[in-house]
Amino acid sequence: MERSPNDRAATAEMTTSLDTDFSVSTYDVTSRSIYVKWTKVAGATSYGITASPFTSAAQSAFAVFNPGTIIGTVNTLLPNTNYTVMVEAMDQDGNTLAQAQTLQLTAPEVPVIEQAYSKLSNSITVEWAEVSGATGYQVIAQDGQSFFDSFVTSSPGTVTGLQAATSYKITVRSINSAGKSQPSPPKWATTVLEAPSVTVDSPTSDSISVSWTSVPSSVLYSVSVMRSDGSGTRWNQNTTALSLNFTSLDPGSTYTIKVHAWDANGIPGDDITYNQITRPSAPSDVQITFNSGALEATFYVSGADATTNYTMLLYSGATSEASANCTMSVSPCTISSLHCGIEYNVSLLATNEAGSTPSAKTWSLMSVPCAPSGISVVEENPGNLTVSWASGTLSEYYVVFVKSDDGFEVHCNTTQSPCYFPAECGFIYFMSVFAYNKAGQSPLGELLNYTTAPCCPSDFSTAYVSSDTLEIVWSAVRGAEMYETKADDGTNVILCNDTATVCALSGLQCNTQYNVTVFSYSENRGSNTSCSSKYMKTGPCSPEITNITNIDASSYMIRWDSSNYNAVYAVTVRGQNRLWNCTSSGSSCILESLPCGSMFMVSAVAYTSEGMSLPGYSVPLETAPCCPTNLSVVQVTQSVTNVSWSAATGAKTYTTVLESPKGQAKCHTQEEHCLLGCITCGTSYSVSLEAVSETGLGTQCTYHGYSSSACCPSGVKLYRLSNTGIRVSWRTSATTANYTVNIYGTKGNFTCSPNGSLSYCDVTEIPCGDVYTVVVSPVSDEHNQISFCPQKIYSVTCSGSSLGMVIYRGKRSIT
Repeated sequence: MERSPNDRAATAEMTTSLDTDFSVSTYDVTSRSIYVKWTKVAGATSYGITASPFTSAAQSAFAVFNPGTIIGTVNTLLPNTNYTVMVEAMDQDGNTLAQAQTLQLTAPEVPVIEQAYSKLSNSITVEWAEVSGATGYQVIAQDGQSFFDSFVTSSPGTVTGLQAATSYKITVRSINSAGKSQPSPPKWATTVLEAPSVTVDSPTSDSISVSWTSVPSSVLYSVSVMRSDGSGTRWNQNTTALSLNFTSLDPGSTYTIKVHAWDANGIPGDDITYNQITRPSAPSDVQITFNSGALEATFYVSGADATTNYTMLLYSGATSEASANCTMSVSPCTISSLHCGIEYNVSLLATNEAGSTPSAKTWSLMSVPCAPSGISVVEENPGNLTVSWASGTLSEYYVVFVKSDDGFEVHCNTTQSPCYFPAECGFIYFMSVFAYNKAGQSPLGELLNYTTAPCCPSDFSTAYVSSDTLEIVWSAVRGAEMYETKADDGTNVILCNDTATVCALSGLQCNTQYNVTVFSYSENRGSNTSCSSKYMKTGPCSPEITNITNIDASSYMIRWDSSNYNAVYAVTVRGQNRLWNCTSSGSSCILESLPCGSMFMVSAVAYTSEGMSLPGYSVPLETAPCCPTNLSVVQVTQSVTNVSWSAATGAKTYTTVLESPKGQAKCHTQEEHCLLGCITCGTSYSVSLEAVSETGLGTQCTYHGYSSSACCPSGVKLYRLSNTGIRVSWRTSATTANYTVNIYGTKGNFTCSPNGSLSYCDVTEIPCGDVYTVVVSPVSDEHNQISFCPQKIYSVTCSGSSLGMVIYRGKRSIT
């Protein structure tokens, strides 16, 4: 078998032995050794390993092992070389019992480190001479128990995740498809110092302060400062201290600061870079405009820098805290909601990321005067108004505006209070006073209104009348803010106040005459008491039902009590699906044709020329239950009868009675059927039923009579008349009846009826040798056979050709 010399893994295994279970596999590989593992062979006293180069003429290697060994190694091999490895199992005479071989590539040559160094505090970079056949390398850094590695394909390689200022043992192993070489001879390398923790700020517009924390193992620190745009001077300074201050810098400029530590060997550690802007310089000129109507000031900074924010601070009085402020960049800013009557001091603060720089000067801002206070309006003489106010701070003169509600407006200018105006009655006047100075007009102050005496409504009338309410309407009048309606019945007075031209006087006495007056009202001037009145009457009182009397099964008389004058009364009975009505000018009326078994609500109302009363309280009315439309009586046994009926409207329970001169049977139930016992046979009964409502109201219902069936005969016996005939006899009851005999057997069923009043019956052609059931039953008037008489059982035997015997076997009921 041919193998490519470039194969890098064991690719074949061959066994030549009688023992086909003998096998060989590679256990481990290094640059100069191959470890193999084999299976034991019975009878073997030793095992030999031979490693021969696959394609070269290099010397083979050989090793022998005792019979207890299953893993062996062969050494002194060439790196990155394919070997044919053969294992032989031999007996004590040196004979080969079994052999197997495999093809295996050795690991590459061990690399040699040229140098190892650290440029960052968390990593070490290693350089080495690359070896033939290596497809990759493992770079290893060890510090006591800590182990860090990285895999690379070529030199150099870097191990990361290390601790700063720490010495590490560095080794490198080469790798191919067979495995890894032994570690290289070690080298030691130390990571550089970590970067300091730095704090940077700008205390003034031309300085930057740098401070940092101490770095362990450091002996010196280097700090460099230069403008981030590369212009200007670069400052470099070494120090053993932990802070430095750089001055004479440009205001509002960004600087780049770098800081790193040095160790005792003069090796620099990691550096750290910060960008810091210096505080801005404060401008010397501010332009201010004031909007008197909005009470706001707008500020603009000349020569503003786009990277700087400018804050305008307004101070009033002796306080050291600003009362208002706004911030801007190159565009103006506005402060709203300023106070009137104040002269502000204005200062400027320039701010960027580094901090703030105050302006060297301040400015003055005068606000408009405040709106005049203490405004009052009096009407000293009818038709003349006087407006007065108190003088305010920073006010130079005043303007008073008076406007009536019809849109007409007048004004007066003055340097002092008061002003005088003409007025008309029935109008609302609105007054405002403004103060002025050089900054402008004061804000709108108190807006007063003054109302002259209102007029009375020209007319009013009732829009709605009920038993306890009079709704009054009228036309609106000039100057009236509110209206007061008064109703007086001579004893009580009812008042209604409203801004609308309608008022409902409620809570009045029914069927009563009131003296009604509507007054106009102004909040400032009060009520006009000269308005005229009218007499108005409320609607009738609600009638009260006092009694309901049952006239017959469907008619009732309704009585009520009311003191209305000239009233007509209407009574309504409300059922589930319809209404019944009756009317009367007296105190009663009759309602007819009310259905049975129903619940009704009865109410009454009164009518007069003023209107309709409220309905009186409803009174319940219950009619007696209806009688069932169908009733059926069926006799179940000789002494028990089942009575059933259809459901009766309004009925909750039923009492059924069967009565005769011989006695009475009675049943009380909620069901629609009932079993009545102790019935006498052959007796005529009267049938009645009482339907009772849930409230105990009952109706007696009478139905057609009922006659119980004739009594069943007694003493039923069976006799043989001949070979084919049988006689059935019995004792009849006291009542006369017709009877029918039924005989049932396995060989046939037989029937006979006696003639006239006989108490026996003969059946011919009935076979012997069978058991027969015999029933003798009376026949009803409708020719129906009674089914509840008892049955008797007889056995009729045969004895040759003789007549045979009849044997009584007992009796049973058919029920």
